[in-house]
Amino acid sequence: MAYVAEQARAVERALESLLPPEGDDPATIHRAMRYSALGGGKRLRGVLAVAACRAAGGAEEKALPLAAALEMIHAYSLVHDDLPAMDDDDMRRGKPTTHKVFGEGMAVLAGDALLTHAFWVLGRLPRLAGVSAGTALAVIEELTDAAGTMGLIGGQVADLEAEGRTDVTVDHLRSIHLRKTGALFRACVRCGALLAGAGPETLQSLTDYADAFGLAFQIADDILDVTGDPQALGKRPGRDSERAKATYPALVGLEEARRMARQAAAAAREAVAGLPSPGRDVLAALADFAVGRDR
Repeated sequence: MAYVAEQARAVERALESLLPPEGDDPATIHRAMRYSALGGGKRLRGVLAVAACRAAGGAEEKALPLAAALEMIHAYSLVHDDLPAMDDDDMRRGKPTTHKVFGEGMAVLAGDALLTHAFWVLGRLPRLAGVSAGTALAVIEELTDAAGTMGLIGGQVADLEAEGRTDVTVDHLRSIHLRKTGALFRACVRCGALLAGAGPETLQSLTDYADAFGLAFQIADDILDVTGDPQALGKRPGRDSERAKATYPALVGLEEARRMARQAAAAAREAVAGLPSPGRDVLAALADFAVGRDR
């Protein structure tokens, strides 16, 4: 996983350079944005975009501005997810959540600003990544779908509405997470491949990969909320059960959840088996990481 660690550092550097400088006016919101997005996290979404770009025949560097924008979108979703009106979490990535440091109002604005700034970056992809305006538009279309009501937001709505319900099935839970978690994973790999000029077959392989990867990742997340170490997680486990959220371990038990996660990771690996190496190998390794991680 040395390649993954190397690309995660590259994504972090791109993110740091593309966020507004901390001292620029209005300084408070810029500090809150940088606090929320920097200094922690796996950079998994950014690395997926970079690896997909490479698997589709492009250079990793071309995907770094996109990777930074994806991490901004992810950070915005976490800031809002942690608010008292949502999951009411005090810790994230081993440090106090944004609303605990800057207040709830500023946290809302920081999340809004991160989402907006992500699209500021995406609008500049022709200059930052050397792609055509048409390619940049295709990427923006993918990400607006993934982040909107048919994707991340819609999944979050369904997740909130499912809290406390006793009739949630595995199929219903999967449909929630295909939007809440999976939509952004799909956009990561599809957008990375679009930057490399990928054709329909490659895009379909990567879409199938992302759907399986997202399922494996979410099941592993649910398992870690039951079995994870607080220090490794950087947050307190057990929050899902406290909020009466439907999870895979709650519905099928820990052992079956582990089996499902392994099965999904295998499906992800199979989906990209026909893509060229080394991008294929990195994507396969990331699928294994999704189910073997401790945070």
